[in-house]
Amino acid sequence: MNAELEERLRKIIGKGAAVGEVRMFGGLCFTLNGNMQICVRRDGSLLARVGAKNAAKAVKKTGVKRMVMRGREMADYVTVTRETFTDKALRAWVAMTGDYVAALPKKPKAR
Repeated sequence: MNAELEERLRKIIGKGAAVGEVRMFGGLCFTLNGNMQICVRRDGSLLARVGAKNAAKAVKKTGVKRMVMRGREMADYVTVTRETFTDKALRAWVAMTGDYVAALPKKPKAR
């Protein structure tokens, strides 16, 4: 089931030298310039890196909540439930996460 969602995201994100895929957070994360952008988690939800300002707006949507790690809310990340994954919604999440992550400094490649 997650493989289908991963493939849908691959088609939306596209290919390029700045785009990557990494296994972390219990799923497959798509990266931009070495920074995590959006992740398909083991439970089928998305972890989206949207930035604090966008996260404050996003949590007002159905199926969206702040990411909590070790009891602490992560300001720049939200979790999105699978029920909301229309093609239009996925494109919107990819656009929002892409805009935020593209503005971050590039991460140097691991040696």
